[in-house]
Amino acid sequence: MVGLLAGGAQMVPPLQDLDGRPVVRLVQPNAPQTQKWDRAYIPIFFERQVEFSAAPSQEGLPRPDLIVWPETAVPRLLENAEGELRVITDAALPARVVLGIQRSEGFDYYNSLALVAHGPKVEAVYDKHHLVPFGEYMPFKELFRHINVSGIAARAEGGYSAGPGPQLLDLGGEMGYALPLICYEAVFPQDLRGAPRPELLLQITNDAWFGNFSGPYQHLAQARIRAIEQGLPMLRAANTGVSAVIDGAGRVLKSLPLGEAGFIDTRLPPPLRVTLYSRTGDLPLLGLLAVLMLLVFRPVLRNSRRNSD
Repeated sequence: MVGLLAGGAQMVPPLQDLDGRPVVRLVQPNAPQTQKWDRAYIPIFFERQVEFSAAPSQEGLPRPDLIVWPETAVPRLLENAEGELRVITDAALPARVVLGIQRSEGFDYYNSLALVAHGPKVEAVYDKHHLVPFGEYMPFKELFRHINVSGIAARAEGGYSAGPGPQLLDLGGEMGYALPLICYEAVFPQDLRGAPRPELLLQITNDAWFGNFSGPYQHLAQARIRAIEQGLPMLRAANTGVSAVIDGAGRVLKSLPLGEAGFIDTRLPPPLRVTLYSRTGDLPLLGLLAVLMLLVFRPVLRNSRRNSD
């Protein structure tokens, strides 16, 4: 056990020099789920995020290159949100903003992430594709529609529709490409391996459903594992927390506590080298399991052969 711990410690890379790296800001409005969609509180939480986006930089850093708002942060459908987006991008100048927003397309509703520049100009949209059953969509919804049961998290009657799958987001310049993850998409390692390798992982989430219990901390732990598996930094903006900047070794470099409103300014950690897991996935583990099964059943096979003789 001592050897295992010592060997693991030796494999953890030292902290990287962040001088000259892009500056990012994570916004945490701390909107409790009981108030998040209350008409009396919606403008309060929206204005709070705008104020955080316009606030002076922390720790003597320059203005952010990118500002990240959490999941479903904008209380209007994307196609109707030009006024809100203008307010947001004016406050964020000169940064672009990644934000969580819902959108519709025909009869379909999506839980989405948008990259918005000043104008406002929507430069890219990612639709969540790995939906939470019974929360964001209702399995066998045609069957359940007859008994008037729908997803509890979705605002649309039939729940959300799934997006086409993982896709990269071009953040431009030194930031490069990000792989967006909305909420619990960060707990599925196969989704990260299904896309080309980016320069960073970008998660927006709303963990207010879990209150101050262990759920948000477990979700953060899963996010850290994804960063370790890929050797990539992660920006994580959470509505009520825990918002965090995580490096490619899974270390939380800066974070905001659960249940606290505020924002984080920091420099973006660079990616580490390509990891074994990002290349092979679970194949080594499956190989070890196959060897283990062989060792377990080998005595049984020997005994059966002796009995047959």
